[in-house]
Amino acid sequence: MNWSLLLLLVCSLMMIYMMVGMKRSHGSGSRSNQSMMDWTLLQDFNELKVENERLKIQLFNLSK
Repeated sequence: MNWSLLLLLVCSLMMIYMMVGMKRSHGSGSRSNQSMMDWTLLQDFNELKVENERLKIQLFNLSK
């Protein structure tokens, strides 16, 4: 049997196996990462709303 052909087949199968495994691991990680980013954006948005209300009150008090 030709060893170079066997080596070529083994390497190809290993590459396919590794690519599928990487896709699965990155897929699940990106979802949890996306959830964390959404949570961070929500917190930032709420902080900005509070800051906006505080500045509105200050502006109203200055205009009196």
